[in-house]
Amino acid sequence: MESLLYTISGLPVHALIVHFAVVVLPIAATALIAMIYIPKVKGKYSFISVIGVVLGSAAVLIAKQSGEALAEHLGWPTEHADYGTYLTVSAFVLMCLSLIWYRTRIGRRSRAVTPLGHITALAAIVVLVLTFLTGHTGAQAVWEGKLNPKTSAQTSAISTTYTAADLKKHASAKSCWSAINGNVYDLTEWISQHPGGEGVIKALCGIDGSKMFDSQHGGESRPVSTLINYKIGKYA
Repeated sequence: MESLLYTISGLPVHALIVHFAVVVLPIAATALIAMIYIPKVKGKYSFISVIGVVLGSAAVLIAKQSGEALAEHLGWPTEHADYGTYLTVSAFVLMCLSLIWYRTRIGRRSRAVTPLGHITALAAIVVLVLTFLTGHTGAQAVWEGKLNPKTSAQTSAISTTYTAADLKKHASAKSCWSAINGNVYDLTEWISQHPGGEGVIKALCGIDGSKMFDSQHGGESRPVSTLINYKIGKYA
């Protein structure tokens, strides 16, 4: 299943489907809000708006699954992944509410907005906000630092060699360096983001944590690809 969600003809599925999700779902959510509060257009386009929400929600689910498959190979953008999860849940809730709202308004003559209509509109607003945040953090994960190439000083810093003495100077949560399998990583920012808790990373601060890392994550691609983002040099 992962191979189907990873690439199609050499192109990542996530990059292909995410554009559909971030276009169709926001448009449908905006249109749905208009259907709820503007009686003149409610009868003409309500069905189309609801269908758009359903398709957009399905696209978000596929985008999330394909994003996880892509992250297994390229690294795990934690903030983007979290927002993607929130958006998936919110989109599902909006889809259910929109279907119920559409079903209950059939044959209803009153133009007054029902409590269900207000709740559905609120859910649509939440989806709009989360779509923006998910897209923004995704763009940051892909492009941040790419448009401004690293200076020669920054490039040389990554090839710098550090010793055990250097690591001991960074043995706290405020500055946490660790050597893992021949490379040195600045894990300070990762402490608060680690899914397994802060204590696991704090235990690596200032030491060669290769054995601890391998015993916990040996053979796993995701942790290894995540480490790449924090590499600052080599370990001697």
